[in-house]
This record gives sequence, structure tokens and C-alpha cells, in this order.
Amino acid sequence: MTRAAAIDHADAFFASGGFRDRLSRRIAMPTESQNPERAGDLAGYLHAELQPAFESMGFACRTLTHPKARAPFLYAERIEDPALPTVLGYGHGDVIRGLDAEWHEGLSPWALTESEGRWYGRGIADNKGQHTVNMEALRSVLETRGKLGFNAKYLVEMGEETGSPGLRQLCEANRELFAADLLIASDGPRLRAERPTVFLGARGGLNFDMTIEAREGGHHSGNWGGLLSNPGIQLAHAIASIVSPTGQIRIPAWVPKELPASVRRVLADCEVDGGAEGPQIDPDWGEPGLTPAEQVYGWCSFEVLAFKTGNPETPVNAIPPRAWARCQLRFVVGVDTEDLLPALRRHLDRQGFPMVKLTLTRETMFKATRLDPDDPWVRWAVESLARTSGKKPAVLPNLGGSLPNDIFTEVLGLRTIWVPHSYPSCSQHAPNEHLPPELLREGLRLMAGLYWDLGAGEVPALERG
Repeated sequence: MTRAAAIDHADAFFASGGFRDRLSRRIAMPTESQNPERAGDLAGYLHAELQPAFESMGFACRTLTHPKARAPFLYAERIEDPALPTVLGYGHGDVIRGLDAEWHEGLSPWALTESEGRWYGRGIADNKGQHTVNMEALRSVLETRGKLGFNAKYLVEMGEETGSPGLRQLCEANRELFAADLLIASDGPRLRAERPTVFLGARGGLNFDMTIEAREGGHHSGNWGGLLSNPGIQLAHAIASIVSPTGQIRIPAWVPKELPASVRRVLADCEVDGGAEGPQIDPDWGEPGLTPAEQVYGWCSFEVLAFKTGNPETPVNAIPPRAWARCQLRFVVGVDTEDLLPALRRHLDRQGFPMVKLTLTRETMFKATRLDPDDPWVRWAVESLARTSGKKPAVLPNLGGSLPNDIFTEVLGLRTIWVPHSYPSCSQHAPNEHLPPELLREGLRLMAGLYWDLGAGEVPALERG
């Protein structure tokens, strides 16, 4: 059998409705990891849905647990020959809250519904649709060739949407079990819906609160205005000291010294475009001298996610006692992760804001990762996707968002290649999450070709100790 036959096999499965049926069943399972009442659904997704699917492909499965994790992990492996390349796959079956009441009329987060050429349902983009694509691509290669031609391992977690608790510790305790030559996984969006994309890591993410507690209770703004400090004003000035009026970061420790030449090269033909429903880019916002692609995929950004002082719903004539802001830094390789919050503390103290309290909002943070775009495995993957699609894939040094990719690079020491099967306007994490079915169909073809090539033997030299 041939490469084309495996791709056609995958395409025929999609055309038959088999892919939609399988994905519909998975979307119907309300696996909200933020909802304590969904513990049974989280475990059920692994044991009743994914484990039988892996076992039908000849994978041996086991359930793994860790005290930090609220739900179990599923590990599946198919070892054909230890001398062959070994690829680790990853996905997450948990989803963000359904927000049922906020979906358009006729749509539900827990039912795959087609409307105006789109498939709607919670998890279709993040991440049920994506790992279903990869699993069915593996199946197509198996059923065409009779074997994979490589060793496959797969790890599925049910807590990514709550920060992947326990995943790092699980990998630290099972390094030998998860040992592989590289990670191939799918999450996040393509650069544009019509352009196949590879990204090689992820920006790091640091979420923290800035708080000023000035005094107990509010005080009349007529009697005390001009005599008492206003925490809202102070916090606004503290935030303004961090970035310029046009969003340029003013803390040197928060940005890399430069953009590597290989990063600039691969981003030179990448155009950021959210499509007709995406927002318009503000051309004068952010670091001067960078293209939009370099801003998102090569640089750092600071955001204020929420700001509160006083009572916004029913304002009163009183000086508020407290001000609070939830803030976020997205950062790339080239900054010192351990110095991010200390650098902010030093900056605020120098600027005259020692009253601002800083608090991390998560126990751990996602660290920044980036595989060198010149790595031979990157060239191999790009050539495979181009051969299948007839298009030039976009190569992003890292995703603009954050993923637990640092666990795979730091703990397991893996090269990481991500092939996303979503697009920027998919409403991920919002009501009406959706994907165009043709994007999923193309993703299925791309991955069938990629896995076929991995098993064909024409791959970069393996580096094993």
C-alpha cells in the first residue's frame, strides 16, 4: 500500500460520517475540569471513550494518577520495535465550562451541531477535535500499512484547562515510561484557517494580582477627598509604569535582548489575520519595529485582564479602600523565568509603589519553550505537510498562547512539534466554539501523511544516549 492510499483512507472515513459520529460522542460528554461535579465525566471520557479506541488499534493502556491531579491520566503505547523511532502524542479531554445559556439559539455545548457550514460544540477546537484527528490518522496508517512503522506512545490528561495539575510530577516520576524521540501533538490555532501550520513551542504565561489595601472601609469623597490616597488612582499609575501608552513593556527583564535570526526568518512570511470575524490589529500597539507576527510569536506582552476599585455596579461618592487588578505576562524564550515577579517588585519599588502587593494566581506557571526552526525534524515535518497539502506551511517558533510544553522539553527532554487543527476565530473558551469541517478534514489528511512518513524510515537521524 502507498502513502496516498493511507491519506485516501482517512479522507474516506471523514466523508462517510464516521469521524463526525465519533467526535459527536466525545463532545456529548461534559468534561468541564473546573466543575467539581464532573469528576465522573472526566474519568469516563478516558475509560469509556478513549481507552477502547486505543485498544482497538493494538495499544496497551493503563491509568495513571497523581495526588495533585483531580482526574486520572490515560497512557497508551504500541511498541513495534525498540530500534524504530518513538513518538509521544499528547492531548487533553477536559474542556472549559460549557456556558450553556450563552450559546446561540439552537446550539448546545454538548451536541455537535452543524450550522451555516460550521460544526459547533464544546471541545471541538480545544481539544477533542484535535486529538480525535490524530488518533484517526494513526488508525488510517495502521489499516493501510498493517503496522505503524514506528513506536507510538500517547498521554491524555483531564486537567489542562485548570493548569495541568500533577502533569509535571507525573512526567518526572515516569521519565522512562514516556521516553521518546520527539513529541508530535495538536492544540491551539493555525496561523490562518487555510494555511497548515507548525509551531515549535509556546510562550510562557505568568498570571498575577496587583492589589492595594489602603484602609478599612470607604470614606466620603467630599469630606476626605484630597486628604486620603485613592488606591484606584495609585494602581492605575503603577500599571502605567509597566507599559507605555502604546503597550511597550518598560521592564527590561521582561523582554528578550533580541530576536534570533532563525525566528525572524520563519516569521517573515507569516501574516496575522483572524479572518472576517477577527479583530482588527492596532498597528501602533506594542514593541516598535516588530511585525505583527514578531509581536505575537517572538516577543512578550503584558495585559490587564480585569481591574476593580470601588463598586462598579453602583458607584457611590466615597474614596474606595481597595484596588485590584488581574494581570498577565506572556513571555518567550530569552527571559529569566525566575526573575519575572522579582523584577516587577524592584520596578514598582523604584517607581514609588511599595504599597502594591503582588500575588501569583497559580501554583505554577507555564514556561516558554521553542525548538530551533532550523532543526532537521522541523524541516522533515514541514516537507511532509507541504507534500500532502500542496501548500507552504507556516512555521511559528512558538504558539502565542501557553501550553504545558515545558514539561515535555525540560522534564522529558523532547523535541516538540505541534500541528494545530483549529483557527484563530474558533471561539475557543467562549460560547459557540466551532470549526469548519473542511479544516478537520484537511488535518486528518495531513496527519495521515505525517504518520505514514514517520513509519517510512526517511527521517532525521535519531540521537539516543
